[in-house]
Amino acid sequence: MATRHVVRPPFPDDPLAATGRTLRWGVVATGSIARNVTPQLVQLEDAVLHAVSSRDPARARAFADDLGASVAYGDGGGMLGYERMAADPDVDVVYVATPHGQHYEVAKPLLEAGKHVLVEKAFTITGDEAQALVDLASERGVFLMEAVWTRFLPAYQRALDVVASGEIGDVRWVQADLGFAAERDPRARLWSREAGGGALLDLAVYTFTWAFGALGMPTGVHAVGTRTPEGVDGTHALTLSYPGGGVAQLLGTLEAQATRTATIAGTRGTLRTFAPLTHPDGFMVMAGDDHRREEVAPGSAPYAWMLREVARCVQQGLRESPTMPLADTVATMRLFDSVRKQLGVTYPNDERTFGG
Repeated sequence: MATRHVVRPPFPDDPLAATGRTLRWGVVATGSIARNVTPQLVQLEDAVLHAVSSRDPARARAFADDLGASVAYGDGGGMLGYERMAADPDVDVVYVATPHGQHYEVAKPLLEAGKHVLVEKAFTITGDEAQALVDLASERGVFLMEAVWTRFLPAYQRALDVVASGEIGDVRWVQADLGFAAERDPRARLWSREAGGGALLDLAVYTFTWAFGALGMPTGVHAVGTRTPEGVDGTHALTLSYPGGGVAQLLGTLEAQATRTATIAGTRGTLRTFAPLTHPDGFMVMAGDDHRREEVAPGSAPYAWMLREVARCVQQGLRESPTMPLADTVATMRLFDSVRKQLGVTYPNDERTFGG
């Protein structure tokens, strides 16, 4: 069985090293995700954090001061903060780090204004939203990418090299799980329908990244899970089927601790990641009962590898990343649409319609 090998970006050994002209960045949102990623953005030699946007002007200003941004945009005066950022001629690239439910509404005016955009995963709520943003980026001739940072990490790239080499044989089965017991707070992003909460959109991108890297896009999916009182999935278990008989089993949960590892099993052996599978620093390869070896591929500043790819693509005039192509993003969101239908999970965004 042939396996899928994700294209390796042509990076320097140091992801912080410049690959071209300096780009001026904007960041939309000031929550925990933005606070994790943005400090690594400002370390890039060819990046300048120019602007920050938040609904709350005070939060935007505090975030901007903390990280050295020149401008802070908040809602007010009949305009939203991200609309002000879209109108700023000094912003080249924007990182959208809002909750999933807002990704489409935030990214759309930025793309319309000619900004290059990196959208946090999950890319959107629905496949239709994803396709609409991809079409818009194509019309405006700008770069667009989903922020699946795991794809760019040295350990992930090296693991797929091992799989592609045939060392473990033809891949027949992939297992990946990711989860934790989250504090129950109906107002929090993880549990909110309006925000796009639930385990699927928050966690499944990661587990699916390993299945996709080893086996590609599935031809079928069977989903079971639990639905919370808020109407989102607390736990999901997915079985993905592939041409030729390959199978992947993926678990995501906000209700229990998981091993947070991925296993790729072939006809000659297996490859198992260290935890966490979101950013492992290595993996173990096992062939039979006797042969075992470990490979370590640590990567400092783990988000920087993804940010470097955005900068490189924009600097070179690319409209999408060969490592994280937009077709993969749209297909993934369509797959998640199917999963949600089986789980009975809906979001307000499902009511959005798009003209022909």
